[in-house]
Amino acid sequence: MRIYKPMYKEKNKQAKRLKKWYVEIRDHMKIARAFPGFPDKKQSAKLGEKLEKLVVYKLNNEPPDQDLSVWLEQIPAKLRDRLVKIGLIDLKRAAAGKLLSEHLEDFKKSLLAKRRTKKHVNQTTSRIQRVIEECGFVNWSDISASKVLETVAKLRDYAVIVKVKKVNGKKFKKKVLKDLGQIAPKTANYYLKAMKQFCNWMVEDKRASESPVEHLQSIDSGTDIRHERRTLEPDQLRFLLETTRTQPKRFGMTGPERVMLYRLAVETGFRANELRSLKRSSFDFSNCTVTVKIGHTKNKKEAVLPLKKETAVVLQQFLAGKMPNAKAFKVPAKTADMLKEDLAAAKIPYVDDAGRYADFHALRHSTGSLLAAAGVHPKTIQIIMRHSDINLTMSRYTHIFQGQESEAIAKLPDLSQPSREKQKAVATGTDGKTIPSNIPFSGVQQRVLAGSNEKQNRVNDIENAVLQRGRRDSNPQPSDRQSDALTN
Repeated sequence: MRIYKPMYKEKNKQAKRLKKWYVEIRDHMKIARAFPGFPDKKQSAKLGEKLEKLVVYKLNNEPPDQDLSVWLEQIPAKLRDRLVKIGLIDLKRAAAGKLLSEHLEDFKKSLLAKRRTKKHVNQTTSRIQRVIEECGFVNWSDISASKVLETVAKLRDYAVIVKVKKVNGKKFKKKVLKDLGQIAPKTANYYLKAMKQFCNWMVEDKRASESPVEHLQSIDSGTDIRHERRTLEPDQLRFLLETTRTQPKRFGMTGPERVMLYRLAVETGFRANELRSLKRSSFDFSNCTVTVKIGHTKNKKEAVLPLKKETAVVLQQFLAGKMPNAKAFKVPAKTADMLKEDLAAAKIPYVDDAGRYADFHALRHSTGSLLAAAGVHPKTIQIIMRHSDINLTMSRYTHIFQGQESEAIAKLPDLSQPSREKQKAVATGTDGKTIPSNIPFSGVQQRVLAGSNEKQNRVNDIENAVLQRGRRDSNPQPSDRQSDALTN
């Protein structure tokens, strides 16, 4: 180890020494490396001792002791990155020394660089941050899979409400958190997914060698229906639109505006944010199409969907007075609350007896269900709904309407009817049943039996005639008249 102060020349070419001391050591590859130290020589010497100790552990292929591990977690990021670059410490050790909050900030920048929406990025990173804080993690080495799963399973949901209190006749508003209870399993899985995504990014960005939560399984949500959506029946949708048209202005939208919004949502399957992005220029009424630009779709692909001709005519009249760049709809932030009030006006339950919700996104579920009920091919429904997996289309976004199950069961064959073999046996009288002789027959039965006897007698006469001819001549040659009779 060598401790020295490098020389440098000023503009007047006068030689001077730097204020900082530098430490020179030989690394595990026997290469001389110089590291900037401190203005104090003793502190710089201690830095050199730590680096030499790290080289010894590297040569012996042993993990650093506790004292050296604590030191590595406290060193500046620039020094840590250089130690990783020359191979003195591995990726996992480097990540252990950096705060998770710093890693998370870099992860957020990477998501924005991939052109993820700000809402998605903020929601994902806030979930990760909450798990990290609830678990008490500070560094990468602190992350424990069992601790993550245990914490996520116990997370609770909170809502900010405003309480108004009167003091001496004056009103004071205060924001407080209201505990809404434990989060649903489906929501808990979103937290797990975000945490796994962050840890996978750490590996992909070569900040860590492996993800500590990769093996975690999703929480079973098969029996949870607290946040399950339902589809609205066709007649319910019609009545909702009829009722909403005469309702007062809500959430900045008139009744007719909300009718147009709901109708377009059901007939296209557009999400609230996609509808919010639509402008007058988004509609092509000559070709009856509507387009959502790339930056506003969930899959980051432009969506061009056809419009019903009747709807296109109404929309053209609705948007007639708007400029091309004007918003088609002033969609509020709380679309679920807006629809909830309109459902209440139409006396349609927001939550049904099974606990399923009819929020704004349920209109998208109605799109898939109506297409399926109309007999549209599943692949076509997948394209309209813009799902990457057809299983998602068929399992989550297509529901059974009331009465469809009964109609399907009614189409099953009637098993109470006799089989073909049974019908043939009854028709020929060979169904194996015997009629007792002591039971008197009715007039109809006697005529049926008489007809059967006459038929049987004619068959017997023909058979006897054939046998008699066979006895007279084993190979008879029929005359022309007989040939004609046999042919006919």
